[in-house]
Amino acid sequence: MNAAVEDLEFVSVTKRYGATVAVDAISYRFRPASYTCLLGPSGCGKSSTLRMIAGHESVSDGSILLAGRDISNLPPAKRGTAMMFQNYALFPHLSVLDNVAFSLKMQGTDKVTRQNQAREMLELVDLTDLADRMPDQLSGGQQQRVALARALITRPQVLLLDEPLSALDPFLRVRMRSELRKLQKELGISFIHVTHGQDEALALADDIIVMNNAVIEQAASAREIFNAPKTRFVAKFMGGHNVVALPSGHFAIRSDAVQVTAPDKGHIEGHVTSVEYQGTHVSLSAQITGDQEMTALIPDTTFLSAPHHPGERIGLNWDTSNQHKLTA
Repeated sequence: MNAAVEDLEFVSVTKRYGATVAVDAISYRFRPASYTCLLGPSGCGKSSTLRMIAGHESVSDGSILLAGRDISNLPPAKRGTAMMFQNYALFPHLSVLDNVAFSLKMQGTDKVTRQNQAREMLELVDLTDLADRMPDQLSGGQQQRVALARALITRPQVLLLDEPLSALDPFLRVRMRSELRKLQKELGISFIHVTHGQDEALALADDIIVMNNAVIEQAASAREIFNAPKTRFVAKFMGGHNVVALPSGHFAIRSDAVQVTAPDKGHIEGHVTSVEYQGTHVSLSAQITGDQEMTALIPDTTFLSAPHHPGERIGLNWDTSNQHKLTA
């Protein structure tokens, strides 16, 4: 089939809960076989959007298309999608193998066939040796991989992941990010992943959809979202940027692109308000015009060779190619 019609697409999709609009007429076409993160603060509409794709929430207006087919009113099992839930939702009374095979059992697949397919999925997520264990005998990371295998056994065109890493400790979260990314590339299907973690989205995603107040604030490649935010909200939410008002408008300037100079040699003058050691870098904040503040992220060796202290007058300088004008 032509790849163009394999896309998942939103066409003016709206979700209302009574008088509250949770998702407001969003339109977007996902790239096929891509890893996309829906990113935004709590209450922005990202989880409602994911649940509408899955069929766990109804669409109030608009359409969701998959492979050129309107799936908006189909039951979850008929959509060509599968969802991995935040709490994994494993059946405590079933073995790992039977958990993975469960949806095939519900479809009436015979025992030998479904267990063979379940073993293939367990091999994919490197859990073959744990097939006979019960969920409470597994670590959090192992439970997550069982949930992944269970979602993937139905051979979905799109895998939906609802904050799948939030229950894991920070070390395991980083490790599982690389496993998810590797798995998506191996399978060659679309992953759509809801998160409120900027680092998680940047590490995983080909494309990021930043949502705010029920709409898409910006959608682009992960690199473009970080390097060229279009609005003040995106620049501030992604972090790592200064949002400053200059005579010609509002701009986002990456903190690591700002250099500290003598007061008369910078684009702008300020006085140091705080200095924070962050390992490889030192974060220096300075008060500039009015109540505005700028932050410079300075390599620790550079800072230690010429340190600055709160109250000191400094200049702040940056290459104008790192200065992005904001539209709102």
